[in-house]
Amino acid sequence: MSLEYPENLRYTDTHEYVDLSGDIATIGVSAFAVDQLGDIVFVELPEVGDTIVKGSAFGSIESVKAVEDLKAPISGKVIKRNDKAIDAPEIISTDPYTDGWLLEIEVEDANEIAGIYSAAEYRSKVEG
Repeated sequence: MSLEYPENLRYTDTHEYVDLSGDIATIGVSAFAVDQLGDIVFVELPEVGDTIVKGSAFGSIESVKAVEDLKAPISGKVIKRNDKAIDAPEIISTDPYTDGWLLEIEVEDANEIAGIYSAAEYRSKVEG
């Protein structure tokens, strides 16, 4: 998989991405995270209706190499989760940005997106 970073997304230090559209945000993990983790074998996500808080763990992702906490890039209420990613976590590895997204949330404060990396900033950070 080539390491792509779609321009419409924002990225965190902990390698989650967020796609903000109005007051709805889609959250997932970046291609860089997938590359570092290796084959993903398990993902744990919150339930619809749960609230996640920016910077706090909202679940975990497990690969053949490691188990990592997933950190919320923005706060909000979970309105949808990708059950396909839970049932077949390999889709996160093969397509993190389309089929491998993790959550959709209703955002509490869109201003929390400030300070999260643009695609160019993130690419520079992870690729040096």
